[in-house]
Amino acid sequence: MTYDLRHEYVFKKNDPADANAEFDHKDTIKEIERALVRGGHTVVHIGNAHNLLKTIDKLRVDIVFNLAEGLSGRNRESQVPIVLETKGIPFVGSDGLTLGLALDKILAKKIFIAEGIPTPRFLEIKDISTLDGFSLKFPLIVKPRYEGSSKGISKDSLARNAESMRKRADWVIKTYKQPALVEEFIRGQEFTVAVLGNRNPEAMPPVQISIDGEKNLGEKFYTFGHIRSGALKYICPAEISRELRKKIKDVALKSYQALECCDFGRVDIRVDKKGTPYVLEINPLPSLSLEDIFPLVGKQLGIGYGDIINRILDYALERHGL
Repeated sequence: MTYDLRHEYVFKKNDPADANAEFDHKDTIKEIERALVRGGHTVVHIGNAHNLLKTIDKLRVDIVFNLAEGLSGRNRESQVPIVLETKGIPFVGSDGLTLGLALDKILAKKIFIAEGIPTPRFLEIKDISTLDGFSLKFPLIVKPRYEGSSKGISKDSLARNAESMRKRADWVIKTYKQPALVEEFIRGQEFTVAVLGNRNPEAMPPVQISIDGEKNLGEKFYTFGHIRSGALKYICPAEISRELRKKIKDVALKSYQALECCDFGRVDIRVDKKGTPYVLEINPLPSLSLEDIFPLVGKQLGIGYGDIINRILDYALERHGL
């Protein structure tokens, strides 16, 4: 197993408070290990990319279950897969190209647009001083271009006028040392969909996000502060019509295939008042923690958390011909 642990991250000067938000808690790694051992496997702990580089020539493993987020830069999630690929070692999950494209929200959105997948209209701001006119409609939401786990997203991310948008974009650029992504905000409901498999991938039952007890969120949205908040609740099965469920699953599956994801992934979607699903982003390296959606999806399918973990591994084993 390759992974980055939250408690091992060493904060650097001027790091934002959520710099290690994407990394796993040690309990998550233990739960995944237990699941794999119950599945009949022997687990070797490798850890982060630096540990992999130190040990790769001595590794005696059949396959690597990769959960490593990487340390810095928009290619960070690609680092472990590319090293493994270079050495010819099979691994679970998407390759470096898919991970890099998905982490960069703007490049991912360009692929969605090319594939006819609905995604909010957007603009990129690299330098606030060069921003001229734009045609996006308020309210807008301002995000870092290549971050995950809702890093850099708070209630202040929603901009209702040009001044607040500029202020937030400038903060993102200076704090996260990367361009700001500005999107038209989709008022409505929010869902996240797990997708599993390769040749014939399957979208799992959509999970609806409730905030403060409300499912029709309007202008409320998922933030970094909600991750461990009692205000956030996952609802599975989502209490929606069969028609909307099918539309959400179809667009999630199309997104997964558009970026050529492998084995498992998660797609985040907002649905407007007209019932149109818009893809916000896709995560080919989603959290497998007990607090995230995969245990809920497993329960809905009538299988346990450990079964989900071993199913993901089995997809990878099959894909590699093992």
